[in-house]
Amino acid sequence: MDGISIAKNRTCKKIDPTNPTATGQNEIYVQLVLSLALGISAFFAFCFLRPRWKSLYAARKRQTESAKSLPELPDTFFGWMPVLYKVTEQQVLASAGLDAYVFLAFFKMSIKTFGVMFLITCAILAPINKKFDYLPTPGDSSDPRKPPELFSNNPVWGSWRIVEDTVVQAKDGKTALPDTDYLWAYLVFTYFFTGLALHFMTSETRRIIKVRQEYLGSQYTITDRTIKLSAIPPELRSKEKIKDFLEKLEIGKVESVTICCNWKWLDDMMDKRAHVIRKLEEAWTVHLGRRKTPVLDPAQSAHPGTSDENEETEGQENDTLLGESHVTAYEKPRPTTRIWYGFLSLQNRKVDAIDYYEEQLRKLDEKITMARKKSYTPTPLAFVTMDSIPACQMAVQALLDPSPMQLLAKLAPAPSDIVWSNTYLPRSSRMIRAWTITIFIIVLTIFWLIPVAGLAGLLDLCSIEEVWPGLAELLSRHDILRALVQTGLPTLVASLLNIAVPFLYDYLANMQGMISQGDVELSVVSKNFFFTFFNVFLVLTAFGAASKFWGELQDSLKDTTRLAYNLARAVKSLAVFYINFILLQGVGLLPFRLLEFGSVSLYPILRMGAKTPRDYAELVQPPVFKYGFYLPSAMLIYILCIVYSILPAGYMVLLFGLIYFVFGYYTYKYQLLYAMDQPQHATGKAWPMVCYRILVGLGVFQIVMAGVIALSNAFVPAGLVVPLIPFTLWYSYYFGRTYEPLMNFIALRSIRRDSNTSTNIAGESVESNLIDARLRRRQSTVDEEREKFSKFINPSLTVP
Repeated sequence: MDGISIAKNRTCKKIDPTNPTATGQNEIYVQLVLSLALGISAFFAFCFLRPRWKSLYAARKRQTESAKSLPELPDTFFGWMPVLYKVTEQQVLASAGLDAYVFLAFFKMSIKTFGVMFLITCAILAPINKKFDYLPTPGDSSDPRKPPELFSNNPVWGSWRIVEDTVVQAKDGKTALPDTDYLWAYLVFTYFFTGLALHFMTSETRRIIKVRQEYLGSQYTITDRTIKLSAIPPELRSKEKIKDFLEKLEIGKVESVTICCNWKWLDDMMDKRAHVIRKLEEAWTVHLGRRKTPVLDPAQSAHPGTSDENEETEGQENDTLLGESHVTAYEKPRPTTRIWYGFLSLQNRKVDAIDYYEEQLRKLDEKITMARKKSYTPTPLAFVTMDSIPACQMAVQALLDPSPMQLLAKLAPAPSDIVWSNTYLPRSSRMIRAWTITIFIIVLTIFWLIPVAGLAGLLDLCSIEEVWPGLAELLSRHDILRALVQTGLPTLVASLLNIAVPFLYDYLANMQGMISQGDVELSVVSKNFFFTFFNVFLVLTAFGAASKFWGELQDSLKDTTRLAYNLARAVKSLAVFYINFILLQGVGLLPFRLLEFGSVSLYPILRMGAKTPRDYAELVQPPVFKYGFYLPSAMLIYILCIVYSILPAGYMVLLFGLIYFVFGYYTYKYQLLYAMDQPQHATGKAWPMVCYRILVGLGVFQIVMAGVIALSNAFVPAGLVVPLIPFTLWYSYYFGRTYEPLMNFIALRSIRRDSNTSTNIAGESVESNLIDARLRRRQSTVDEEREKFSKFINPSLTVP
């Protein structure tokens, strides 16, 4: 081979590894075609169905009061797009609230960050990488850029991406070192991109804090004046004693106190009553016959002339359980149900269903009426409403009691957000649940290693050959089939895992016993990000295929520097996989989110099972937007863009990452404003979670860059990367001390004492808009509309 001999440690003889550059291009082209086919078909389907199925695609606009002020979207095929584009941040804030504003702010910040990085990468780093960091063909002397005898026995040698386990040696036994001067550019841009990411993150944090303080300080809701007082000692568990205790602190007057009691028996009866009501409604519906429900037919939304009639019909169905019309005559035999009784409920007979459920309902109503008059055992938790917002803020930002873990004051969740069945759970029970689920998630994390390691095996043809030689030989002869199996299939499986696993973690988070749905949602974000980051990225990248997994894991635990080298080596080798992953997520799957494929698929099934007007009314309710399902994947793609930004594949990763965040911004903007409801009330508290995970991504980026540079024996620039890691840790501490409190509390200076003053909640130019009275917001915020007439009372005590 003209002075160069090649030896292989594996028997991958049937697979030609000499030109993986072309193979990578084929894989990207195949993934691009598949993603475009999926994305374009889903997008066109959405554009076709949107004006014809307004009960789904405009559900929030039609049914939510805060969305009424949004501009109407034209019924033309593409006419909705410019109108959506022109919806301002002020309108997002006024219509959807702080949580939606913060969620979209992350996408907007990512667009700015990666837009700048992409331009810099194309202008400076791409030419550098093209000249110095490429994949040569062993024995190819035609490339003038390749110095002679440039190979070493290192599996991954510096800037040369040698195929793993291929050893190339010079004829005389000596090896020549490549030119590593260009790696100083890697060092410079590691610092520059770290600073750029921190700059955009800090600037966006300051802007969100300003908007949040202005927004919350200008409104006057019962939630803003209420504290959640926990760990109340037994001697203070009465309304009068709690009121006296707080007023003696001279921070303000107490308006009302709600002590959470053990209402389990009452709640259980209310749940049983809801079940009986549904059974009774179903029996009556069967007896009266199939109802006519024109409003629920998606096709009828396409006819403008029927909209007023549809709205009137909707109102009638919501006002009564059964309505007036029926199809069959009253002479139809009354429905029956089977009841079980006697010893061990072994005997049964059929009875009239309507009479039976009416009697059950009557008995339950009598029990509930009596139960509401009883006294229940108070728990160590209470909701205390103060007479002013400053008094509430002072209470939650101060230590109320000198005893540790006693009389702890925190901001209360919104009344509609409270999970009342968890308020009377003992603290020990909640802790046991939390630890049990944490341990279960750790076990799950270990379990996920099996499919993830198997997924990694598909990326390596040598691993495929060890398990299935025939398949490896077939793939080596067909480039397109190889691209589908080696990259298309793994990216699809990884994407499906990202879609399916959040449902499991959402269930687990709801079982933890948290007091509010907002806390549950933040917990889902945390759990799902842990899965995507640890299993889909870290394990897949650092440990590779199943055949090497346990050995690599043991070696990494013995020597942590090996983990850094493995991470750096694998990040470069998995570039094509992650390019295709981002491409599939952004171009192929985001249009399916816009299409609401799950709701569209389930609608015929739910429609066939619907019988009562209540069932039909629930069919047209806006789907719930869950931040925990969408935010973790976006944060993972943010980290991937940062990690690959300097490497040879950086320009492509940044390009497709930029496409993902642009498409994602407008997809989720449409859903949050027009299609889906977000009942959780976290007041933008997801932003600190986003920032901390960005900092985690920056730490991984710095470790990878230090490893990549060190693999070329350029230890001086590699060592100079290391100080960035403790700096990032320090900045995390600085962020927590400086910015996070302003994301949790309202500064006293921000509170408007005059609750009748109309105040602006604009996004980008708050100061100038405050001066301009013409741009001041409407009378009430979305939170004020949501919490109108709300009280901190268990609905089981008051619901009719």
